[in-house]
Amino acid sequence: MFKVMFNSPRIAPNTGNAIRMVAATGCELHLVEPLGFDLSEPKLRRAGLDYHDLASVTVHPDLATAWTVVRPARVFAFTAHADSFFGDVDYVPGDVLLFGPEPTGLDADTLADPHVTQRVRIPMLAGRRSLNLSNAAAVVVYEAWRQQGFAGAV
Repeated sequence: MFKVMFNSPRIAPNTGNAIRMVAATGCELHLVEPLGFDLSEPKLRRAGLDYHDLASVTVHPDLATAWTVVRPARVFAFTAHADSFFGDVDYVPGDVLLFGPEPTGLDADTLADPHVTQRVRIPMLAGRRSLNLSNAAAVVVYEAWRQQGFAGAV
């Protein structure tokens, strides 16, 4: 399936929601430190409800280590500073969907990382800064999964 990567997430409930989403879709969630919260925080646990045991979640100390574990063939970096839309990508299982921290998004160094295959954005109305991190990830994961015919869904 797909690999969702949050680089230095800051808000526990967003990560909790993402844990629930990856459990529901069969994706993997990779969290790159530093995290802006402790994984045992009640807000994170509440948002993830009882899905923690059903989700694949891996924490990496830094992005370089994450790449050695994940071994991505393709990495799509989601940023408002891209020309391509997420719906124009033909996703394949194993793709990494990389999202930046709240509220700044991916920094220039991360966007320039040689592992990044393409920068992609989610369209929004003018004057809007960004979507909630977990919502953005869900929008993209469900499009990628839709392209695979919702493999494994009931």
